[in-house]
Amino acid sequence: MRYSQRYPKASRVLGIAILWLLGFSLLSQSSHAQIAIKMATLVPKDSSWYRILLECADQWNKLSGGKVRVIIYAGGTQGDDPDIVRKMNLKIIDAALLTSVGLAEIDKSVYALSVPMMYNGYDEVYSVLEKMRPHLEAMMEAKGFVVLNWADAGWLHFFAKKPVASPEDLKKLALFQWADDPRTLEIWKSAGFNPRPGASTELATGLQTGLYEALAVSPQIAVITGYFANAKYMTDLDWALLLGGTVIRKEVWDRIPADLKPVLMQAQRQAAQKLQSDIRQSTTRDIESMKARGLTVVPVDATLKEQWRAAVDKAKSKIRGDFAPVDAYDEALKYRDEYRQQKAVKK
Repeated sequence: MRYSQRYPKASRVLGIAILWLLGFSLLSQSSHAQIAIKMATLVPKDSSWYRILLECADQWNKLSGGKVRVIIYAGGTQGDDPDIVRKMNLKIIDAALLTSVGLAEIDKSVYALSVPMMYNGYDEVYSVLEKMRPHLEAMMEAKGFVVLNWADAGWLHFFAKKPVASPEDLKKLALFQWADDPRTLEIWKSAGFNPRPGASTELATGLQTGLYEALAVSPQIAVITGYFANAKYMTDLDWALLLGGTVIRKEVWDRIPADLKPVLMQAQRQAAQKLQSDIRQSTTRDIESMKARGLTVVPVDATLKEQWRAAVDKAKSKIRGDFAPVDAYDEALKYRDEYRQQKAVKK
């Protein structure tokens, strides 16, 4: 006679104990299972930015004791920023370092910090961002994304095949614009410019063939990508700050143990500070490097600068609403003016 037949009650108890131990074992294994996070970005592999991303990924691995591993897909291998956000929504990609173009695919309020000619320097932008950040991050989280950090890629300048000193000069050229941003295209067109939509992955070839004759890009990006080789004139005008940030899908972030989240978030914010520092330090160096290889910097005096401001003001009714949501635009303008008033008082 089998044991289970002779001692049915004991057999049931033993079976329950085995199942309980098995369940505990599986739960223990699950709690220690590695979380692999697929992160995408346009940042080129041969850049200092990519190195900083790798350092942060390595930190996450160490801080989590190997529980969280970040796999980086750099250099636009997952497409443009809008493509990456679509892949995040499809759960193909888990996290991304995005420019404002990508962040705006989640919530366009971020564009209030990238309005052309609205800010004078980094301090103004980051002062406004600090006040708007809680609301911006809450809106993005409500849409399924957690903001890990904010950073930027420097000030946008116009790089062109011909000298561009005034808005009228730019109107004569085919200007690259993101294909996924039709409202911005319409704003450029209504202001008399000639925007030509495309993907950034096609930009280098488009500049070579003449499909695009001008683009707005930061000096750091221009030198890293080599865009300046086919657009050898840079307008000496801070057009807008190319803001960006790192986001992760909320459901992925929620899988990370609660005790790890603060230290991982801190590592991301330290990485953002390194990125910002790198941008600040490299701007002059990058421009000089391009000048040594044939770049011409086109000066913009006070009179020409007012022409650029007038061009933006002419399109203001569309920028406020079609580009940046009205409430976000007004909030950013309010905080910017408050910052300027406080700065004037201190003087």
